Amino acid sequence: MGLQPTQVRCAAEALLRRLRQDGQLPKVNALVDLCNAVSVHAAAPIAIFDCARVAWPLSVAHAQGDEEFLTFSGEVEHPAETEVVFVDAAHRAHARKWAHRQSSFSAVSASTESVLIVIEAFHDGASSTVASSLAWLDEAFYRVPGCTTASRVLSASSPEFLGA
Repeated sequence: MGLQPTQVRCAAEALLRRLRQDGQLPKVNALVDLCNAVSVHAAAPIAIFDCARVAWPLSVAHAQGDEEFLTFSGEVEHPAETEVVFVDAAHRAHARKWAHRQSSFSAVSASTESVLIVIEAFHDGASSTVASSLAWLDEAFYRVPGCTTASRVLSASSPEFLGA
């Protein structure tokens, strides 16, 4: 992806590092905690977007440089041109460097009702990593009364997810 691995750690690596240093993962909320645990177990980044806070459609694209990215500390950043971002119709970047950094724009909260969960893997054996991660998440969501899911594995030959 053209990223310097020692300068830009993927979300899973950052979580693994915190787990090694602190002996535990950060507590955010049940959904984020679950996805963080799966991310660490699979060693793959997982992004979670609050669907109500995205101006659809959401696309993975190269940044033009004028998209807005809202950090969790409240600062507005503009991704560099050609950086890979998740961008919506309002020209907001919901994730930068694929899903290495997520924006506060679509952060999951206690009032979240519908989410898009993205598991990213590009390494040899990536399809197995994604499949097992989806299975773990589907099993967890199956146990939540009233929870429905729709899953798709995207690839170059199947690049769109249009929902259930």
